[in-house]
Amino acid sequence: MAGHSKWANIKRRKGAQDAKRGKLFTKLIKEITVASREGGGDPDANPRLRLAVQNAKGANMPKDNIERAIKKGEGAEGDSYQEVSYEGYGPNGIAVFVETMTDNLNRTVANVRAAYSKYGGSLGTNGSLEFIFDRKGVFTFRVPEGDEEDDLTLELIDAGAEEVEFSDDYVNVTTAMEDFGSLQHKLDELNIEAETADLQRIPKTTVELDDESFKQVYKLIEVLEDDDDVQKVYHNIEISDEQIEMI
Repeated sequence: MAGHSKWANIKRRKGAQDAKRGKLFTKLIKEITVASREGGGDPDANPRLRLAVQNAKGANMPKDNIERAIKKGEGAEGDSYQEVSYEGYGPNGIAVFVETMTDNLNRTVANVRAAYSKYGGSLGTNGSLEFIFDRKGVFTFRVPEGDEEDDLTLELIDAGAEEVEFSDDYVNVTTAMEDFGSLQHKLDELNIEAETADLQRIPKTTVELDDESFKQVYKLIEVLEDDDDVQKVYHNIEISDEQIEMI
């Protein structure tokens, strides 16, 4: 899980850069739109929308953008998105799982397949990576002022947390998928607002790579993440501190 925690920190820093280019906001708006279309525009009555709005606020998305995305989802007009995932292997046998949200399936599959092919990977069949990843709830928030680490950790474990990691003024909490709601309720009780809260695919085992091999795989991941149709990319690399500095 150490590699996952480091990747969360990388993505948090990268998220600030993506937001400047509009990449992150585009992905968040899609999620808000789909969530409101499927479950209605009231975040209190629509858990998926509530999380989408929470993640958008954590990325400092303006309130007007959030409200427009909700209204777009509630309306009859607008784009209709499909959620499709792709599974395959990058260079050096690294598992790479891609989640997309698209209004043009042909474009998306062509772009994803081209990325795998160009950067030394191969696209597999759906379900081929199920044995590598677990579906887990993941919460990230700033360390609350005045809270003792041990006391907060015990509170979160009582609510279903499997792992609590403190890193760079942030707390990364992992929980079983079925305990996601319980953990969310506990954070509400503690008046803690997560910057990100979602279900992720966490690798059961990780693979260490030398620096050159890491660069090859990271290029594939970076290209996939920069695609407008791609929402999330998961992998099973155990990232070293030195490789974080390289990025």
